[in-house]
Amino acid sequence: MVDQFCIPNILMLQALGYSVSVASDFSDPGSISKERAKEVVQRFDQLDVDVHDISFPRSLRIRSLFNAYKQVKLLFKTEHFDLVHCHSPIGAAVCRMAARKERKKGTKVIYTAHGFHFYKGAPIKNWLLYYPVEKVLGRYTDILITINKEDFERAKRKLHPKKIKYVPGVGVNTDTFFPGSGNGDKIREELGLRDSQLMILSVGELNENKNHERVIRAISGLGFVYVIVGKGKLDEKLSEVAKECGVDLRLMGYRSDVIDFYAAADVYVLPSIREGLNVSLMEAMASGLSVACGNIRGNVDLIEEPLFSPDKESEIKIAILKAVENKEEYGKRNREKIKGFSLEKINGMMHQIYKECEQ
Repeated sequence: MVDQFCIPNILMLQALGYSVSVASDFSDPGSISKERAKEVVQRFDQLDVDVHDISFPRSLRIRSLFNAYKQVKLLFKTEHFDLVHCHSPIGAAVCRMAARKERKKGTKVIYTAHGFHFYKGAPIKNWLLYYPVEKVLGRYTDILITINKEDFERAKRKLHPKKIKYVPGVGVNTDTFFPGSGNGDKIREELGLRDSQLMILSVGELNENKNHERVIRAISGLGFVYVIVGKGKLDEKLSEVAKECGVDLRLMGYRSDVIDFYAAADVYVLPSIREGLNVSLMEAMASGLSVACGNIRGNVDLIEEPLFSPDKESEIKIAILKAVENKEEYGKRNREKIKGFSLEKINGMMHQIYKECEQ
């Protein structure tokens, strides 16, 4: 989260005169490698950003939640922050609870929701658990930022923070990601791909939500090479499914050269069951790739077609074949569309939000 989403905001806050601290779980960095986490810490040291290693849980474990709450509450009591900007559902819940007394002293609290767990079509347990929590925590939120249109409209109707803002994602640097910006030949050579072989690419953690198994089954018999950049607990299972289906699957783990994979691919596929506004999808679009993705919240803000139901392999197959057939046309369209989600535009919106907190 910090590595992928927060650094532009940190630089912006410093430019506005803030001294910035970052609290995250650097000991268990999740979907990035521990080596990458160390690099992030080193960069923060160079930027004169204070790092606080706090064990925010990634699931609802009561003891872990309470321990994180105590650590954050002590941090707030010690540092007396003027502004707190929190991300991720559990981490943000912990921070907003811990900041209640500080808000009475003038601390402003911003929460960027990278996709509510309660959404159209979500399991009923998500609505029963996450929706009431978010409704209560809205009282302790000065500005709630939503990154897709569905969440924005629902927040306006159902939640009650002081202010609600729509900021379409964290932005994509269109000067970094553009057609031909990466070294695709290097990746295709590494993978041993012939020029005639079609490469389908996904970028994301290997978990149930990312839904990669459906893609593997959908492209069985088509002769495509399916490349996934990302790590996770499902690597062995996905390999077994690929073997069963006769699919040439390449699991690349965590890579820092993802820009080269976009350049190497023919089509990008995002089969997730749930997303907020997916960064890798925006990067793929900016790189000029044709895309097939699920007809879900967030994705529909970016892509009109080809869309598919994430649980229907037949639709996934049709969408991928359509994306391959029209890859030049769709690639150009996606590159044009993503200009409205550029980092420059998003930074302008965030700058205005931060300035509002000073008033």
